[in-house]
Amino acid sequence: MENISHSVPDQDLDLKGEPSTRANSSPNPNARTADAALDFIRRQRALRDDAAPIDKKQLMRKIDYRIVPIMFACYTMQFVDKVNINYAAVMGLNQDLRLQGNEFSWCATAFFIAFLLAEIPTGIFLQKIPTAKYLGFSVIMWGVTTACTAACHNFIGLLIVRIVLGAFEAAIAPCLILITSMWYTKSEQVPRMSLWYSGLGIGQIFGGLVSYGFQHVESSFANWRVMFLALGGVTIAIGIWTLLKLPDTPMTSTWLTEQERLAVLEKVEQNQTGISSTEFKKNQLREVFLDPQIWALVFCTILISISSGVITTYSATVIRGFGYTPKVTALLNMPSGIVSILSTVISGIIVGKTSTRSLWIAALCIPGIVGGALMSFLPVRQKAGNLIGIYLVNAITATLILLYTWLAANVAGHTKRIAASVVVSGSFSIGSIIGPMTFQARDAPGYFPAKVTVLATQGAAAIVALALRFYYDCENRRRDRNERESAGDDKSDTMSNVEWMNLTDRENLTFRYVL
Repeated sequence: MENISHSVPDQDLDLKGEPSTRANSSPNPNARTADAALDFIRRQRALRDDAAPIDKKQLMRKIDYRIVPIMFACYTMQFVDKVNINYAAVMGLNQDLRLQGNEFSWCATAFFIAFLLAEIPTGIFLQKIPTAKYLGFSVIMWGVTTACTAACHNFIGLLIVRIVLGAFEAAIAPCLILITSMWYTKSEQVPRMSLWYSGLGIGQIFGGLVSYGFQHVESSFANWRVMFLALGGVTIAIGIWTLLKLPDTPMTSTWLTEQERLAVLEKVEQNQTGISSTEFKKNQLREVFLDPQIWALVFCTILISISSGVITTYSATVIRGFGYTPKVTALLNMPSGIVSILSTVISGIIVGKTSTRSLWIAALCIPGIVGGALMSFLPVRQKAGNLIGIYLVNAITATLILLYTWLAANVAGHTKRIAASVVVSGSFSIGSIIGPMTFQARDAPGYFPAKVTVLATQGAAAIVALALRFYYDCENRRRDRNERESAGDDKSDTMSNVEWMNLTDRENLTFRYVL
């Protein structure tokens, strides 16, 4: 096997701190460059050589019960607080704030512009600040911002709170991707990420019920204002819960024993993506922008999020355009959440067993294509067909989490993982900026250009996903071929040295990409 392009000392150490028999075969993890988990692993293995084995299923349940509900709650409220402006629009927000023309569209777009710009400082903070702490702080702050929306009285006020909200919500995807990859193997990550991502579908249902419920509130205070105050309070409470209960890493968890912490690290060791490192590596950042897989993930995410941005921001507006009352509109928007949940959970369970991310991304684009076609070419008076089209398009929301799991599984090196997470998350906001802007007031009530955009972008996203699968397959074959041609290389020994060296997937030649 060819040498990894990384400076190495004359003698390597294995994970137990003993000299390796293969000097100069791979980089040496030292205190400055190695993953933070390495020192913990060495100490615990030295102390617990004769310890009784851990029940892995029981350990997995323990982690699931402690980690997944918090991530699920954070993502649910992230979605609800992002799209509650959608429900407020049919509750009288536009009239109360005297919004004209495309001002509502600009408020929706401003959120994603701020979301995109905030990804840069988010990446910097995540390199230096514990991920769980930064997530909890961000959740509290966007909860405060959501509550402040109730104080808006004009376009400028609404625009400002949407910008601030977008800036704080930018942390959600990078944080949850990093946290999930700390605790689970590549195959375990997919169903867990699908579970917390299903908060999007729950948010759609919950948002519809909340909107319907608050439309019955009779008060001198506008019902949409009461809704923002209530949702902001719930989000703040979840942020406090996150700060107090979500551990920063498996090594710092207070509800795991020392032996259980070691078992977690030994389990995720096979990922070769590491846990945490505060050292910023310029070469890893540079690699993000030179890596073809990152650009493919970015392009696919933009295409998918264009449709997602259209449907999540304007679904209630489109349904309202069919002539339904605001209360009925809120209820008719709820089946979209059911479609999102089913597509996310089912694909997550299957992909977790087969690892066919690319094929499922392409497959989930098909309902989006059909839904986009129904919305585009059926006349507005055919309400049933148009509603079915709207619901089918929501199947594409599951593709985004599969892209996130693809990133978590195939990008290694702590700086590179953070940078790739914020770049891909930022590309989501690019698509979400483009999507709502396809809705122009002059196109009402049919909004034909926006609907055709949904149709076209889903077809393109499927093609990009399959092309990325082909790239990964070629790269894996190339590495297998090089390994066979390199006589005398001991793969198992190399593996024992590289797992915690904070190497990228391109530096670590034992790394293999999932398809």
